[in-house]
Amino acid sequence: MPFARLATATTPTCHIGLGLAAVGRPGYINLDRDTDLGGDRSVEALRTRTHDLLDAAYAQGVRYFDAARSYGRSEEFLADWLSDRPDADDVVIGSKWGYTYTADWSTDAERHEVKEHSLAAYERQRAESDALLGNRLDLYQIHSVTPDSPALTDKDLHARLAEAAAQGLTVGFSTSGPAQADAVRAALAVTVEGEPLFRTVQSTYNALETSAEPALAEAHDAGLTVIVKEGMANGRLAAAHAPDALRAVAAETGLDCDAVALALVLRRPWAGVVLSGAATVVQLASNLRAAAVDLDDDQLSRLAALPEDPHAYWERRGQLPWH
Repeated sequence: MPFARLATATTPTCHIGLGLAAVGRPGYINLDRDTDLGGDRSVEALRTRTHDLLDAAYAQGVRYFDAARSYGRSEEFLADWLSDRPDADDVVIGSKWGYTYTADWSTDAERHEVKEHSLAAYERQRAESDALLGNRLDLYQIHSVTPDSPALTDKDLHARLAEAAAQGLTVGFSTSGPAQADAVRAALAVTVEGEPLFRTVQSTYNALETSAEPALAEAHDAGLTVIVKEGMANGRLAAAHAPDALRAVAAETGLDCDAVALALVLRRPWAGVVLSGAATVVQLASNLRAAAVDLDDDQLSRLAALPEDPHAYWERRGQLPWH
């Protein structure tokens, strides 16, 4: 599978990837987005910003880039960058289907994305992704599976995904919500002709939301590559908003809160790729310092007190405004 290429990387940041959710569209739920992006959120401004981030990430050893059909023009921006960088033939490209971007490049749309996990949605969005990324697409994931998602029971969809896998595309899924562990375990049980369908899982895991950990460890033990998203809790673990315990530990390490927050995730033995959701090159550089963070037992003990009840965590996330 394409993720095997990451294991051969020699740079210390080889297990950190770059997610494009925050820069592929003008509106998103990350905190402090107004400061990060400024006033110019035109298509060309965000295209340039995305290319700068991709250049910086690649130069510093990042080899996994993550997009989605619902991340505005993220696939388009990524495809443009790949076309301009023929030397970047060692990167792994992942995207997701299942949400349609509906904000029409607005920050105040009534709805920014619409979810649909049908076979028809897969076929439509797969064609759209292929038109942009072509044979550079390595991984295609179902976006935000929940325990009741029809994508877990649709045999026709499973057959089409199995066909894609037989043709060399890695098939995976992502999760969200307070029942992520249940969704992961339900997806692990999906088989086609007796063989597991999914080869990757992408889930939210961070210092405040750890409820999926046992299921992610099970997925890893079953042979899936685990990708971690939202390691910064949509900005809640950045210095301006971080809990006191995280700030204190960061001060002791001499690094910023984001590096410590991501270092916690990198320590998990089941984590294959941890995504940075940086919106600026400066943020990216700070995120990548996570690989150098060394935490002692006392620091880990203090940070272990941070997780929230998952229902409370996801309720708060659902209340974050689209900036």
